[in-house]
Amino acid sequence: MSIIYSTLTSAINKISDEFHRSFLFTTIFSILSFIEDQWVNSYFKKLYPSENFLSFLNKNRLLTDYLFHPLIVILLFALFLLLSLNRLSHSLTITLIIAFGAFIIGSAILPRYFFKNSCENRLKFDKKDIYSIGFCLILVSIVFFFISIATVGGIPLLKPSIRYLLKPIFTMPVFLIIPGTCLVASAYLKDFQDKNITRSQARFRFLFLLAIDCAFLLLLGYRTPLLAAFLIIIIIGFCGNIVSPWEVVVGGLVGVGAIIGIGYFRSLGEMTITSSTSPIYTLQSRADFTLHVLDLLDFIGGNFGLTHGQLLASSIPGSDLGPRMMVGKLIAWRTEVTVTPTLIGQMVVDFGKIGVFVEMCILGFILGIGFKIMQKTKDFFYIGIYSLILTYSILGIETGILDIQVLLYFAVAILIYLISIVKSRN
Repeated sequence: MSIIYSTLTSAINKISDEFHRSFLFTTIFSILSFIEDQWVNSYFKKLYPSENFLSFLNKNRLLTDYLFHPLIVILLFALFLLLSLNRLSHSLTITLIIAFGAFIIGSAILPRYFFKNSCENRLKFDKKDIYSIGFCLILVSIVFFFISIATVGGIPLLKPSIRYLLKPIFTMPVFLIIPGTCLVASAYLKDFQDKNITRSQARFRFLFLLAIDCAFLLLLGYRTPLLAAFLIIIIIGFCGNIVSPWEVVVGGLVGVGAIIGIGYFRSLGEMTITSSTSPIYTLQSRADFTLHVLDLLDFIGGNFGLTHGQLLASSIPGSDLGPRMMVGKLIAWRTEVTVTPTLIGQMVVDFGKIGVFVEMCILGFILGIGFKIMQKTKDFFYIGIYSLILTYSILGIETGILDIQVLLYFAVAILIYLISIVKSRN
């Protein structure tokens, strides 16, 4: 396996170096270097609040050490449930208790039995390899972005009707910009940790990566990948001491306010609500619909499941129906719509309440082990990979973890963590 990795990274490093030596990229990086210098020494940057702003947040150990603990998934899931306008059924309540309990066991209890002393024998990665892989993933995503808009004859953000003409075979590679950004940001974090760049330089580079993601993903009209980009940058920055606790808290409040405001005024414009309706009604109705879907899936899944893995297998490219279309068929016999089943929807319809316990325990364990390694080592790569899987776990609260590329990210994380566990026991 090490031979395959060495061969692959050697080839990727050569590709990355060739692009960096090209006239186009030499010019681009020279311009960015100039802008970065202006940013670092800018007078206006001094007007921005210092790291000690709202210092009571920065001194709160719960925030500084555990803000992005895996249990944040359960907390946010619970908040999502509270948004619902209707009460949960008795069966679904039991399923959710099983899910939450299993996740807590997997994330907070089982990891205690691993890496008791240190994580020095973990699988280690070279910064240059990680940067080159991330850089090439971003290049691939940009190429497929232009292919995607060429096939539909326009930009979906400007012509929303053509968004439905986008072909998954071309848009899926565009989403590689997310792990690409994650890996490049991790490499910049390593530079910051080694004091090769200052905190201000690292922050600028994180903002630039986020701007690239926003530009391409927003033009395609996708919101969930855009949220993924924001979350990854925030989590890596926070865990790497590049972003302050107060910035995460204030940014989170502003983000929630923006989501509520945009949804409210958009609904007013579409005349689906009136001005007397609560501003959070759009969020409540969305949560209510999604949980109604989960209730139906819980009913047909029962204790032992109905589809026995078919829903998860439908994520594989080439399947007749995608996983969310299959959910639509299961609950309404409509295959032309996609329906989000929440984090546990696939688990309960595939394997029932037993499947929910097993899969949520596994998910919690993956995140718990990742968090423990990250906390013990502060290794740039493990901060990056944990940020990636935590991001998609949080987004999966509503959408589920059903996209093939996301499943691949988890598979890579599992492989790396298992190898590190085995090495730690030798």
